[in-house]
Amino acid sequence: MFFDLHVHTTISSCSQLKIDDILEHAKNRGLDGVCITDHQTMEIRRHLKEGVQDSGLCVLFGMEYSTQDGDFLLFGPFEDIRSDLDSEQMFEAVAHLGGASVAAHPFRNKRPVKEQVIRQGFCQVVEGFNGRNTDAENLRVESWRQKYVFAESGGSDAHTLEELGRVKTGFAMPVRSRADLVFALRNGLCYPSLSVVSCPLPIATDN
Repeated sequence: MFFDLHVHTTISSCSQLKIDDILEHAKNRGLDGVCITDHQTMEIRRHLKEGVQDSGLCVLFGMEYSTQDGDFLLFGPFEDIRSDLDSEQMFEAVAHLGGASVAAHPFRNKRPVKEQVIRQGFCQVVEGFNGRNTDAENLRVESWRQKYVFAESGGSDAHTLEELGRVKTGFAMPVRSRADLVFALRNGLCYPSLSVVSCPLPIATDN
């Protein structure tokens, strides 16, 4: 199964991607599922029912959470998580609630993830390819691959319809619920899959 694990809707002020456009076009982009990861919120739950839609597309809810040590995609029961946690508190919440975290665009020039997070094992999944990163930023993940053991995912980081599905995450198991997604991520049953090798789009500084 292939998901776009990193998608922003117009709930995020920086995104132009409408929920209806995701539902209409995701299957045509080769996607079995989409994870909505708006910034610091799971407000999407008030606009859409989570799970397999009438079209067969599986839509799951998460969020992109910003900390002083970088940005992380969070999946799990985080509807009521405080928006002002530092990274240590956030990882404690992820562990306590049985969720999963993904280090988002770890080597982006203006929003990097601090290496200590990976070195100390706080986050076991890394976004190996991000559709809004430059090729050079994505390639820098190799320096971590040589030193640490972690699972990898991929995501378009879509803010527009054109970006949706440019980078996918493949799963070696069926994913039909948030619990399935968390299990797959926590057990490393995922891998990045690129629809395109490079993305010439400008990199926004607020995502």
